[in-house]
Amino acid sequence: MPMQNLQEIQQPSQVAKSVSPMKAVWGWIRLLVILIVILIVANNLIGLDRVSGNSMNPSLTNGDVLFINKAAMLFKGPKYGDVVIIDSSKLGYQIVKRIIAVGGDRVAITDGVIYVNGNPLTELYTYGKSEDMAETVVASGNVFVVGDNRDLGESLDSRDPQLGQVDRSEIRGFAACSLWPMHGIAKPLKL
Repeated sequence: MPMQNLQEIQQPSQVAKSVSPMKAVWGWIRLLVILIVILIVANNLIGLDRVSGNSMNPSLTNGDVLFINKAAMLFKGPKYGDVVIIDSSKLGYQIVKRIIAVGGDRVAITDGVIYVNGNPLTELYTYGKSEDMAETVVASGNVFVVGDNRDLGESLDSRDPQLGQVDRSEIRGFAACSLWPMHGIAKPLKL
């Protein structure tokens, strides 16, 4: 009897089922469709970008790889202090800048200090000194952006008529953090 049980165990109880070639093909097609959908969703909700230039020093340096949060654009609008990726139609390329004012705000620069709605910005993350600028009102639906490197000629931003105020529709996403080298992005003190 023990010998008989051993033989029953060694013999397969079921024959392996073979998968038809058509089912295998449909399985691969289904997997491919799922991967394409995941890629499309991920590409529209998150992204990566590389900093080019020194306009965001010291917060971000040339070559930093940024993690971009595109999904947040669906739920909230840009606000003071956000670092954003702008796909500028005026320039024809993307730039990374910090928002310092939104539609309806008044921006002026006096003695190198930026004033928004008459209040000086407390900015511990900047480098250099801004050139003076007469007060301007940010148009509805636009934002006023600057680089963290405020030295003359280091940052092409809203202070320069070549770019000017940026339409909110040109904002591609929010820079959440630097992945390489890994570090957070300084936020401003509350106004």
